[in-house]
Amino acid sequence: MRVLVLGSGGREHALARALHRDPAVTAVHCAPGNPGTAGIADNHALDPTDPTAVTELAGRLRADLVVVGPEAVLMAGVGDALRRAGVPCFGPDRAAARIEGSKAFAKEIMAAARVPTAEARVCETSAQVDEALDAFGPPFVVKDDGLAAGKGVVVTADREAAAAHAAACGRVVIEEFLDGPEVSLFALCDGEHAVPLLPAQDFKRAYDGDEGPNTGGMGAYTPLPWAPDGLVEEIMATVVQPAVDELRRRETPYVGVLYAGLALTSAGIRVVEFNARFGDPETQVVLDRLATPLGTLLQSCAIGGLDPAFRPEWRPGAAVTVVVAAEGYPAAPVKGDEITGLAEAAKVEGAYVLHAGTRTDPDGRLLSNGGRVLNVVGTGDSLAAARAAAYAAVAEIGLRASHHRTDIALRAATG
Repeated sequence: MRVLVLGSGGREHALARALHRDPAVTAVHCAPGNPGTAGIADNHALDPTDPTAVTELAGRLRADLVVVGPEAVLMAGVGDALRRAGVPCFGPDRAAARIEGSKAFAKEIMAAARVPTAEARVCETSAQVDEALDAFGPPFVVKDDGLAAGKGVVVTADREAAAAHAAACGRVVIEEFLDGPEVSLFALCDGEHAVPLLPAQDFKRAYDGDEGPNTGGMGAYTPLPWAPDGLVEEIMATVVQPAVDELRRRETPYVGVLYAGLALTSAGIRVVEFNARFGDPETQVVLDRLATPLGTLLQSCAIGGLDPAFRPEWRPGAAVTVVVAAEGYPAAPVKGDEITGLAEAAKVEGAYVLHAGTRTDPDGRLLSNGGRVLNVVGTGDSLAAARAAAYAAVAEIGLRASHHRTDIALRAATG
């Protein structure tokens, strides 16, 4: 099987790494990829949001499967173009991807499918915003209605800050605050059926103790030792399958991974958001634990042959990923600083590094090229061991003025 992965971040490096381990996958290609994927795949300089360019490349490569990483690629209609050309694509069409592309559309789907979620209002004027903020009270939750790379949400007790975010976004969804821990669950879908992967938890705030602004994610871990029994089965029955059924009823079948971001509230499971692609950095830890070959699994979704009774096999133990971020991230990340110590980090037992925002210069030096620069993954027979491996590897990495959280999976590891 020849597979083309679209995207250039840490999620795509994790996907390429998992596909590279699949005995059925004979070649992995990435477009555009990054310096990390170049070690295990063939990179192709290309704009992945260009449907014509992607379709032409898939044809030249005789790709048996295209795996879409970023949400912007889906909303650009790349999945639609590939399917018209007869190329199997793991990633929904643009119409179904609106479940992430529009928070208002996601709420509409959830209401129709009776999926439990926060009460919300769609607001387009300052008067509507004021009414919604009055109705829900603090903490205020204001979400940009469109794509925002995981950073379009403000949760604050400061009413002025909430109103300012709404004004900056234009059309927003304002909703009630959901209490309780958050869980991320990926479900692989073939348009009709859905199969769950391991649940994970990520850390959205920039700094330790969940302080600072929202980011795209500063770290993640799996498994969740504190998760109640039957959680995954309940999520599939009350959240994922009803949403898939509703999209199919609307003749927009969902093919790809459906990401459910959930809050385990005092009143039960509530959906915080849906994403139309693998979450980043949860993908990095979930795929690390996956023992079932990934390529065959994703292809079965793309061609419509997913067995709803199938459950993937998982490697024992735990995985933790820690994001090394550039100076100024998330507001104004500084690019172009040299990265050192990756060879030393790779020598740490149980750890490895995924590239998220890197490039090489003409002299071959590795430089930062984004806000989230590296994903350092630690593995072990327990969360404590996985944390130790990850942070030992982080300590070997040099990047001027970079920052990372020191408390990823700490509470879970210490009980």
